[in-house]
Amino acid sequence: MLAPLLVLVPIAAGLVMLLLRSENATLAKAIGAIVAAATFVLALLVQNGSSELREFSFRWLSRPFESSFHFGVTSISIWLVLLLTVCTFCAVLATNVSRTRAFVAQLLLLEGSMLGLFLARDLLVFALFWDLMLLPVFFVLIGWGQHHATAWRYLLYNFAGGLTLLLATAAFGVLYGSTDVIGRGGVNLIGSWAPWIFAGFAFAFLVKTPVWPLHTWMPLTYADTPAPMVAVVSAVQSKAGLYGLIAIGMALMPDSLRASAMFFVVLGVISLLYGAFTALVQSDCKRVVAYSSLSHLGLIVVAIASFNPIALQGALIYMVGHGLFSAALFLILGFVESREDTRSLTRLGGLGAQNPRLAGALCIASLAALGLPGLAGFVGEIIILTGVFQAGWIWAVVLALIPIVLAAAYMLRLFQGIMNGPQVADLPVRPDLSWIEGLALAPLVLALVFVGVNPHVLTTFDTRAYNAVASIAQGTAR
Repeated sequence: MLAPLLVLVPIAAGLVMLLLRSENATLAKAIGAIVAAATFVLALLVQNGSSELREFSFRWLSRPFESSFHFGVTSISIWLVLLLTVCTFCAVLATNVSRTRAFVAQLLLLEGSMLGLFLARDLLVFALFWDLMLLPVFFVLIGWGQHHATAWRYLLYNFAGGLTLLLATAAFGVLYGSTDVIGRGGVNLIGSWAPWIFAGFAFAFLVKTPVWPLHTWMPLTYADTPAPMVAVVSAVQSKAGLYGLIAIGMALMPDSLRASAMFFVVLGVISLLYGAFTALVQSDCKRVVAYSSLSHLGLIVVAIASFNPIALQGALIYMVGHGLFSAALFLILGFVESREDTRSLTRLGGLGAQNPRLAGALCIASLAALGLPGLAGFVGEIIILTGVFQAGWIWAVVLALIPIVLAAAYMLRLFQGIMNGPQVADLPVRPDLSWIEGLALAPLVLALVFVGVNPHVLTTFDTRAYNAVASIAQGTAR
């Protein structure tokens, strides 16, 4: 029974906050942080609880196919659930925008809708929350963004993916007889319609991730969205498509995914290269991180398409690592923008001398993003490359090394351009990280260091997830 409660708590809290009239920013952030922390505790209870606590199911549809409000944590989804709760807590603490109450409410609504997605064990419920999680980001872009066109581009791209997802879900239910199949073993949809149904799912997943050429909504959205919201979107919402490829595409339609493996590997490699080269020439700090995310997520797509158990384990680890350092980077860039009123590398410089704590946090996050050994980004990358090489995709590994090297260039350029060099004359000296900003970054930075220094702890904890993806890759999903 805790699983649906995990979904309802942030949604209910977000709706209540929207109805409140008080505009006390401190109170709104305190309520949001308490709810986010409570959600994290609930997630731990769900993970460690009995099967009765971990799952909830209520059948609500019997014709034309069976469907249930079925929620439950799996060995794969628990990673993203914990990542989401941590990132939401950090984003709430880092919030520094007008109309704080409404903004924090949208963060909680986004958290609840994404928890519903990752905990859904029924395809129809999954599709429902897939569309619901678009609304908080859309409303934030409308209310706090600079360009309404960005909001509509985000909505239209992702709603198009949601529509194909819904149609594919309905077709799956009619052919298989039930949509209550996520996390179950022995499901392999075959037949003449299976490739078309898989294509509907795949389109939605590739738009959401995103990959080239379906990525054009992403740089605009990341640049126009306030830093706390984009931190959650880049860290966790971008993983919804990758999670779908594993939990739905690979587990329920493995033959279709294997048949299109070359297509996915090519798209992943192009995203790797395009994202890295484009990030190298951006002058907007947030766009540098946006295009770097396109490159990093392309590597995970390659790992999934390889069907190699080691690469899949690396993909799960890298999803968490990428979530940690991308959230940290966007929060830090938000702090920089709020102080200096600019994101342009041509107008920033020399901030590290007066802001050593801010410089230290950006240094750790940037080094994690470029894959420095000893930080979380390196662990996932090396495991993915090892697994993809074992799977025989040697050319993909060779090409993937190019953007991995380029990551050092664009992340060091980002750090150098903001923190080192001469102080820009027209920028006044601003205070260093406050204690509340430091508290917002601390869980992310500490997790990056802890996972990088103690990767064996992460891989040991990942035993159940590793067994799950290994069995999926071998065609006998557990």
